[in-house]
Formats: sequence, structure tokens, C-alpha cells
Amino acid sequence: MFRKYLLAGFFTLLPAVVTFWILRAIFNSLVDIFRGPASVIAAMLHLPVPPPWGLALISATATISLLLLAGALVGNFVGRQILAWLDELVMYIPVVKGIYGATKQLMSAIQSGQGGSFKEVVRVEWPRPGAYTLGFVAHRDCGWAGFDPGDEMVAVYIPTAPNPTSGYVIMVPASTITPMPLSPEQALTWAISGGVVTPTGVKAP
Repeated sequence: MFRKYLLAGFFTLLPAVVTFWILRAIFNSLVDIFRGPASVIAAMLHLPVPPPWGLALISATATISLLLLAGALVGNFVGRQILAWLDELVMYIPVVKGIYGATKQLMSAIQSGQGGSFKEVVRVEWPRPGAYTLGFVAHRDCGWAGFDPGDEMVAVYIPTAPNPTSGYVIMVPASTITPMPLSPEQALTWAISGGVVTPTGVKAP
């Protein structure tokens, strides 16, 4: 009886605990972004350092302002020229240019729908023969990796549970993947839940 109640309480509170952990991580990240600058400015103005909630509020306000500013710049010719110049400047910085360039290409692919852009859900045999999981088509042209011209290789992203952003990227023959009648949201929910939440109303391919 004790074990039954213990497990029932664990699984009942687990979603709330995970949600609280994620929100707390976001809160701490917001605080850390402007903790240093806010402390320096407060010292220069001879003011007390804002409390954690004040730092989080300042960070959130600054983040929203930066997003609005970036959106406004993209919306006009002069702004686009400024952003293009900043892009070129960043691409001259070692190490940073690799991370920045890859992230920018990923965002562009998601916005434009190039190469599947994680919108096509497929069933793939992984990590060993006879084992299957769901993945997202990232790109349908992997010729750059040195495969024979006749081989149709596809890049597939495999999300992991419970954090789908720490997944794997594999290149497999197109003939070995099976398109699934699922939305990306359904596939992600399935992966994050560890396979517990099964998509409903899905017909076998």
C-alpha cells in the first residue's frame, strides 16, 4: 500500500516538478544575463543592486526590446544593411562564426521550409537493426558527405527524451525511412513523454 501511494504521488507531482524546474531555469538565465551590467550601472549611480526578481524583470524587458528592435531593423532597407554588416563582422570571429553560422542556417531552414526543415516525421531503424524510433527529416541531400551519386541519403534528426534538443543526427538511405502521418507536435510529445503519450487518430502508413 505504501509503495502504491508513493508511486501514485510521484507520477502525479512529476509534471508539476518538471514544469517548475524549466521555469526556474529560465528565470535564473534571465537573471544571469544582466546581473553583471545591472550591478555595474547600479554602482556607477550609487544605487543598491536590484533584487533577483528585479534583475529578471530588467532582463525580460531588455530581451523583448532587443527582439522588437531586431524585427524593426529587418523591416526596412537600412536595418537590413546594418544586420548584414553585423553578420559579416561575426563571421570573421574564429569559433563564434561556426556556431553562429550553423544556428542561422538552421533558423533559415525552419522559416523557409528547405530540406524538410523538421516538418516531415519519419520512422527510422535506430540505434540497431530491429529497433525503431521517430525522427524528423532535416535534409534530403547528403551528397556532400561523399556517398555514391546513386545513393539517396537523407539526414534525419532523432530527438531524445525528456530533452528533445540533445538528439542525434544520422544519415540513412531514403529507402529505409517510412513517412508517418504525424504532426511535428505529436512526434515531439511522444518523444518527450518517453513514449507514454501515444498519438491518437493515426493510421498506419
